[in-house]
Amino acid sequence: MEQTRVSVQEWLNARPKDRGPYFLPSRVHDEPHLSARQYARIVHGWIEDAGMESSAYGTHSMRRTKAAQIYRKTGELRAVQLLLGHAKIESTVRYLGGRGR
Repeated sequence: MEQTRVSVQEWLNARPKDRGPYFLPSRVHDEPHLSARQYARIVHGWIEDAGMESSAYGTHSMRRTKAAQIYRKTGELRAVQLLLGHAKIESTVRYLGGRGR
C-alpha cells in the first residue's frame, strides 16, 4: 500500500545511521539490530494497542498470514518463495498449507 511505502521510506530516512543498515536497529549500542525477542515484544505491544488479544497473535503467524495473502492476491508462488527466503518451491507450498501448483 502507498501509505506503507511512504511510512517505510520516512523511517529509513530518519532512523539512526550510526547503527548499521538494519531496518530496526537496536537501542543498545553493542547490538546491531533488534533481537527476535525484542521484536516479539514490540509486535505484542502493537496488537494490544489495537485492542486485540496479543496471545492470539505472534510474529510467525503474521509472517504466514502475509505470505498467504500475497499468494492469494497475486498467484505468484515464486514471489512468495523469494519473500520467505525458501530454497525450494516445495517448502513454500508446504508453508502455505499445500496451496499452489
